[in-house]
Amino acid sequence: MTTLHGFLFGVYPYICLTVFLLGCLIRFDREQYSWKSDSSQLLRSGLLRWGSNLFHVGILFLFFGHMVGLLTPHAFYAPFMEASVKQQVAIWSGGAFGVLCFIGLSMLIYRRLFDDRIRRTSHVTDIAILVILWVQLVVGLITLPYSWAHNDGGVMLVLADWAQRILTFRHVDAAVLAGVPWPFQFHIVFGMTIFLLFPFSRLVHIWSGFATAFYLFRPYQVVRARRLNLPAGHQSPRQSGTGA
Repeated sequence: MTTLHGFLFGVYPYICLTVFLLGCLIRFDREQYSWKSDSSQLLRSGLLRWGSNLFHVGILFLFFGHMVGLLTPHAFYAPFMEASVKQQVAIWSGGAFGVLCFIGLSMLIYRRLFDDRIRRTSHVTDIAILVILWVQLVVGLITLPYSWAHNDGGVMLVLADWAQRILTFRHVDAAVLAGVPWPFQFHIVFGMTIFLLFPFSRLVHIWSGFATAFYLFRPYQVVRARRLNLPAGHQSPRQSGTGA
């Protein structure tokens, strides 16, 4: 068991991150026409508007919440916030947005499976990735009672220390993680598996969503008018109002 935990929490994360980064780069370089979300809105909007909005609002909050919660060193917030208080904030906010995400994702899965027209045009990977996200979300919600039972913030600090050690290439003590409740272990391993599958699914369109932020900082487009050498008194189509 110690060897298994050592692999899952010490080696497997780097396998997933390597496949995630290299896979996305290779797919963007070689298969840009597949870099899309394959929206089915034109087939039937139906539950899409509510389901998609609830899902995206929930998943974005959960993603950035996990990232800030796990990757922020304890020393940064210790002077003004105890670990137990931070955990309570994570439980209430994560629980609220987790429920929103669960409702939206369940609506999207129902639409994919039980709308015959949409199901016929869906790829197997489209349905599979939705189900995988649903399972991960359910397990994440299951962790909330365990977090409430350990409201001193100790488990949260253990998980945060593990994530920070992985990203900074420091030694990971797998025996410590083996002591946390099983939903946390499953949630971590399954979450890393999603990163492993990321380059081979429609999830790659998330990169494009984040990249739209750079549109705000793009340089102005320079447009130069073409000047025609016309005789004096002659109006160009633009000046006379007859141009397109």
